[in-house]
Amino acid sequence: MTARILLLGGVTEALAIARRLGPEHVYSLAGIGRVPQDLRCQVRVGGFGGAEGLACYLRKAGITLLIDATHPYAAQISRNAAEASRTAGIPCWALRRPAWQAQAGDDWREVADWAGLINALKPFRRPLFTLGREPLQHLEEIPLHQFWTLRALEACPGNERCEVIGARGPFRLEDERALFARRGIDVLISKNSGSVATEPKLEVARERGLPVLVLQRPTLPEVDLSFAQLDPLLARLGL
Repeated sequence: MTARILLLGGVTEALAIARRLGPEHVYSLAGIGRVPQDLRCQVRVGGFGGAEGLACYLRKAGITLLIDATHPYAAQISRNAAEASRTAGIPCWALRRPAWQAQAGDDWREVADWAGLINALKPFRRPLFTLGREPLQHLEEIPLHQFWTLRALEACPGNERCEVIGARGPFRLEDERALFARRGIDVLISKNSGSVATEPKLEVARERGLPVLVLQRPTLPEVDLSFAQLDPLLARLGL
């Protein structure tokens, strides 16, 4: 198809799209993590200034199609994208991979927010957080009976009751098993990202009979076209 695309990245699949885009298109990243250096398309790093700023950018850059391939929990960015596309009068498509579904043997406990998570976490001693950087804001609130292990894209300082591991998926099942065993993990905290790359941790929790505290997915806005898988989106784009 003929369009000038602004691709909002955030999930692994977004990079697969970006690798197929030519120099007339733009791949936008929030700035967290590494910026690819081997793309033919333009790369933009940083925010736009909300929905109004994004709409202004769409007009000035001559964008004719906005693709939202951000993380399922980046709800504000998705809301801005939907609103900006309407304001600019261009279509907005979204790649929204399906959520994981609990399987036999799973003990998943959904929590709505941080307060609900902390309350559900009270009985445990060795949690593994895989929520990204959000728990870093709460290091001074760690109960005396707990030691936290946090996994994020980049390593950063923790404190005497928290260690932060910098690691990027995809994660191998055997490595996840070793991590859980080595650190004596007794509960897993996760977003329901639906990513194949990070799913092995759920299998290990299932094997070990551990509960998983799952942060509830936010409600995302309606868009012109929504795709659950990468291949149909690529086909619609003619890529």
